[in-house]
Amino acid sequence: MKTRNRIFAAIALLVCSSVALAQGSKTLQQRNIAETLDSWISNTETHLVPVAEVMPEDKYSFAPAPTSGEFKDVRTFAEQLKHLAANNYRMAALILGEKPSPEMSNETGPDSVRTKAEIVDYLKGSFVALHKAVATINENNVIQPAVSPSGWQKTRLSFAVDAVAHSFDHYGQLVEYLRMNGIIPPDSR
Repeated sequence: MKTRNRIFAAIALLVCSSVALAQGSKTLQQRNIAETLDSWISNTETHLVPVAEVMPEDKYSFAPAPTSGEFKDVRTFAEQLKHLAANNYRMAALILGEKPSPEMSNETGPDSVRTKAEIVDYLKGSFVALHKAVATINENNVIQPAVSPSGWQKTRLSFAVDAVAHSFDHYGQLVEYLRMNGIIPPDSR
């Protein structure tokens, strides 16, 4: 239910921002659906990639201790990044009408991706995949039913919004991991 509420909130924000852009200035041209979605993907990327880059490699295995609060069986910093990147790849595949791979579907990412450099590259690649996918969204297919493993998420628009909402959910968690390691998040500097 929380995820559904986040998705609806992100859709509302997307629609409102598009309307505000269109009404804000007569010199601004109304953007198409793909450009609007792509700007959200870019915004998400500009927040997440620096977080991944600022954490030292020796802290990629960090996970809060269970004694720190409600942190039983939580993902490490590296696992958080791989999880959100795998979801990005999965959403991109669904937008394109492709079948997600098993590591996309279980949202763990490939086992072969282990070092900080590999994880950052995997994360960046997931945003490349999203940019490519949202570029194919247009007025004719934005809400056209798509093949989906989800019982309620069935359109290209919902997949794109999921990628942004899900990424920002993990962004908040990653920022907490940085702070728990005495690192000021890039957006707070």
